[in-house]
Amino acid sequence: MDAPVLVIGSGIAGLTYALKVADHAPVLLVTKKENTESNTNYAQGGIAAVMAPDDSPELHIEDTLAAGAGLCRREAVEQMVREGPERVRELIAWGARFSRDPSDKGVGLALGREGGHSRRRIVHAQDRTGREVERALVAAVQRHPHIRVLEHHAAVELIVTEEAGEPTVAGALVLDVRARRVLPVRAAVTVLATGGCGQVYLHTTNPSIATGDGIAIAYRAGAAIANMEFIQFHPTTLYHPEARSFLISEAVRGEGGILRRRDGSEFMDAYHPMGCLAPRDVVARAIDSELKRTGDDYVLLDVTHLDPEHVRRRFPQIYERCRSLGIDITREPIPVVPAAHYSCGGVVTDLAARATLRRLYAVGETACTGVHGANRLASNSLLEALVFAHHAALDTLARLREAAPELPPDALAIAEEMNRPQRQAREVSPEFVAQMRQLVQTLMQSHVGIVRNDRRLEQAHREVSLVHHAVEALFPTVQPTLELVELRNIVQVSWLIIVCARTRRESRGLHFNEDCPERDDVNWQRDTVVRAPIGAG
Repeated sequence: MDAPVLVIGSGIAGLTYALKVADHAPVLLVTKKENTESNTNYAQGGIAAVMAPDDSPELHIEDTLAAGAGLCRREAVEQMVREGPERVRELIAWGARFSRDPSDKGVGLALGREGGHSRRRIVHAQDRTGREVERALVAAVQRHPHIRVLEHHAAVELIVTEEAGEPTVAGALVLDVRARRVLPVRAAVTVLATGGCGQVYLHTTNPSIATGDGIAIAYRAGAAIANMEFIQFHPTTLYHPEARSFLISEAVRGEGGILRRRDGSEFMDAYHPMGCLAPRDVVARAIDSELKRTGDDYVLLDVTHLDPEHVRRRFPQIYERCRSLGIDITREPIPVVPAAHYSCGGVVTDLAARATLRRLYAVGETACTGVHGANRLASNSLLEALVFAHHAALDTLARLREAAPELPPDALAIAEEMNRPQRQAREVSPEFVAQMRQLVQTLMQSHVGIVRNDRRLEQAHREVSLVHHAVEALFPTVQPTLELVELRNIVQVSWLIIVCARTRRESRGLHFNEDCPERDDVNWQRDTVVRAPIGAG
């Protein structure tokens, strides 16, 4: 199968890129599940953008740099912040309906505030921003005659060849999940937009499809990966057996929510001058510390002092979900715990979203653009996806004048091997795959979580390496299924997180190691970069 442009993933980054390129060339968009399922769809808070008269790009840039703990790439931050308002207006033109403030004759948008921001600059659609953005983008994609969406398809590997003496991506091997066949897809340009890797952990706010696929296949192809130790744990997810890891938006604290111990006492002022509006890495560690100190299973997020009608109007999804579980958040505090939420690291890219392999781009949470540094500032993720997808599209237009590279013979041979009847007859039991997945997730949760130490990291490295070797040995001998492909990627990304965490001999941002608890700007104000031999997959 040939596709001038191959996009792998269907969140805000992949859909935005596809819409911008499809006016110039046909786009094939591959997605594992339904085209509306992605991390974007779960984003409650909003999009950070300078829209108010009392705000400025300089303030937003400084807030982002402060949260990033010395590792942000300033030129990437400036590009994102200065172009943000235009990208938001573009979303509105595509049909996104954001919350309005009828009393504001200037901005017109109801702007929220979240932790780490010095101004109200969060463009939102109540507490369903991600869902609204995804709705608008999916509708626009469905209307476009030059975008073909393949649902229930998953990328297994990138196809690497050589062009002008350099390693070059020529497309991907793609699994048709329902037909259980692997298809070689040849493309002039390949874009990774597969989202994050929250499913590496036992407790996560991410959907089940967030298995780090783009990062894993890029690493196996030989692309540079950086800063995987910086996993952001969302401080406040609902603690309830029937609503595992339902996210309680950062915006709840931005609107005045107070974190309390179970006895009702406040505690955040003891951890940071901004109290409950501290950056989320500080809040997550504070909650973790309180839970370990008290032995409690959760802390409380209290909005009972706020106007009930405002709470119901501002957070209708959170209010209704909690109410369905017997919690009226206008009358009683919300029990919350931290859960894995966002990866600040990923596939290394430049300002045009180009990866370190020719003809390969990475956008959204899959990429490491340098915007987030060691800790993502709240609501910068959707903004980053919009801005860098835009630049990837602009850069792609120049690439489209070049013919797609030829597929190397071994790519076709690998696809034929995966589809051989003898191999198709050998299938790993779903129970085995599920058990291995839970084993790795449990290990990552307990050993590579919010607070780490050398002993636990070493043990995690040893045990995950054993699973990694076992899965890699098994994979070429059995029928590839979506579950097995995802397990392989979860194990690969877990290994990358551990390797980066063991490499960084300091504590900074989202990475806290009890055995080296201080920040070291002399030796470690730099990225941790990992790279496999070209075509290792």
